[in-house]
Amino acid sequence: MYKVPSVTIIIPYKNNLKYLFTALESAFDQTYKKFKILIVYDDENKSDYYKIKNFLKTKDKKKKLSVKIIVNKNNLGAGYSRNVGIKSSNTKYIAFLDSDDRWAKNKLKLQIEFMEKNNILFSHTSYDIINNNNKIISSRFAKKQIKFEDLITSCDIGLSTVILNLSLLNKYKLFFPRIKTKEDYILWLKIIKRIKTIRGLDVNLTF
Repeated sequence: MYKVPSVTIIIPYKNNLKYLFTALESAFDQTYKKFKILIVYDDENKSDYYKIKNFLKTKDKKKKLSVKIIVNKNNLGAGYSRNVGIKSSNTKYIAFLDSDDRWAKNKLKLQIEFMEKNNILFSHTSYDIINNNNKIISSRFAKKQIKFEDLITSCDIGLSTVILNLSLLNKYKLFFPRIKTKEDYILWLKIIKRIKTIRGLDVNLTF
């Protein structure tokens, strides 16, 4: 009997409460239900921590959610905070969701089905870029396949569209580097050197 694989959604957080709640709602509303959420709290100011706890408490009564908050002792940055989430995960898949992004309801379902059917270790999808009024201002389209020579010249892989098989990172001991920008791009380059091809699903599932 086929066992539905589980996924951990990793969300680094710092001083972005308004958008975080929208991001979380989009995760809660997924049609794919076998997921855990790890919020890595990376703000030395702890005032938002209690607001997040209260928000989760009100939601948990209705949805029976699996959400854990990990509080960093010091501010580590988004990339290293994702590493904290990766090291704390034990599911088959991990998905990244930044606190100022949100997902379509069928994001996890379509993407994980795509990965399971095709035995894919790393996938990403197309996505829309929106403004503060939720108006789409541009879009990025996922190519079916990306190779190293494609990625080294340009990277349109949206971080919040990515789902990875955790075994891939564990096997090669790969993590986000501690730099302030493009840390995801560096990791993707390290990964593609090992797996040769990154697969894309051309469906707009992230905003």
